[in-house]
Amino acid sequence: RLQKLKEMFISKFGSAPKFYVRAPGRVNLIGEHIDYCGYAVLPMAIEQDILIAVEPVKTQVVQLANTDSLYLDFSTSVNNIQINKTKPQWHNYFLCGLKGIQEHFGLNNPTGMNCLLDGTIPPSSGLSSSSALVCCAGLVTLRANGKTLSKVELAEICTKSERYIGTEGGGMDQSISFLAEEGTAKLIEFSPLRATDVRLPSGAAFVIANSCVEMNKAATSHYNIRVMECRLATKLLSKSKGLDWEKMLRLHDVQSKLGVSLEEMLTIVEKVLHPEPYSTEEICKCLGISLDELRSQILSQNTQDVSTFKLYQRAKHVYSEAARVLEFKKICNEAPANALQLLGELMNQSYISCREMYECSCPELDRLVDICLQFGAIGSRLTGAGWGGCTVSMVPTDKLNTFLKNVKKAYYQTDVQRLPLENNSLFATKPGRGALVFVEA
Repeated sequence: RLQKLKEMFISKFGSAPKFYVRAPGRVNLIGEHIDYCGYAVLPMAIEQDILIAVEPVKTQVVQLANTDSLYLDFSTSVNNIQINKTKPQWHNYFLCGLKGIQEHFGLNNPTGMNCLLDGTIPPSSGLSSSSALVCCAGLVTLRANGKTLSKVELAEICTKSERYIGTEGGGMDQSISFLAEEGTAKLIEFSPLRATDVRLPSGAAFVIANSCVEMNKAATSHYNIRVMECRLATKLLSKSKGLDWEKMLRLHDVQSKLGVSLEEMLTIVEKVLHPEPYSTEEICKCLGISLDELRSQILSQNTQDVSTFKLYQRAKHVYSEAARVLEFKKICNEAPANALQLLGELMNQSYISCREMYECSCPELDRLVDICLQFGAIGSRLTGAGWGGCTVSMVPTDKLNTFLKNVKKAYYQTDVQRLPLENNSLFATKPGRGALVFVEA
């Protein structure tokens, strides 16, 4: 693949690349939509990745090209990075990583570059292709400008810089992209960022299945509305407990300030919040602020026009999902005889909570999860933001081949649109390694 990329690079730019950067996609085994609430998540890097061939150049221009002709070439001056939030195209994610590194170092005369990108992560599938591209671009810019940073610093900068495109992400995708190691999943914790190995039990494989429904986080408001609902739930819970609610941003902050368990937080949610949606008027009344203050001080730019928010359901999902992550890690560490059954049960509970409480599933994902469970998965759930994208299922190794055959038949071969996509849409994966730089020898 490197050789092929090199040949394409030479025919495109007329000279050879000086180095290559690779950043993997990821699958989140458990812990959906809780990283931006401050809670630990449990992802692993997958083998699919973004690979970029790079040649630093004397001109102050970045030229970007893609091996997939669907993605158009793009070039810009390195001194004038404009990121378009309204229609996020592939090059805007590259520009996020580039801008993040430039701003971190205050680079006045950044190096120009020719870059050719090749990606094997299905786009808009919930396997983090966009964050892998941001991370890859960050690492490319770092290397081309002769700078160094630790993996943790890189992950933190890339998390912040992806927000240039309008996605209020929490940092899981960027962290696993840099901190992943072959053969192990990771428990990723935030503030401060740290990663702990989680050895997955033997006897089961993790299988990714793409629903073939594309979901672009930056192009839709579902994701950012959920982030705001969690933020508003944080404010109302804090206010009800006499905390300094104006300073509280994440559901984790409430728990740590109160010094109570996740189970106790679930009880507090039951007492304080009601299951009916909250109107903006009611939220303003609870907090004692005006609608203008709500919009200017709390809501993000792309949620200004939302009139109702579900706070009870979102908070219940976050606190229960955070508890499932810790339980998942504990089972992996202790490895009881029935570990696979217990982990499968946690994955199934996570899925039900995503579907019912967080409402981030869709009919195709529901169907796919049903099919996977029907054909022998011990646990199956959506992974990534949801509303499309992929499921991840835990399948006993001895049933893997029949499982793959049956799921292909039941989900992909019954639909004309999905049929051509079946080969890249269903695969077993092992925990892969994190981002790397290869230098042309």
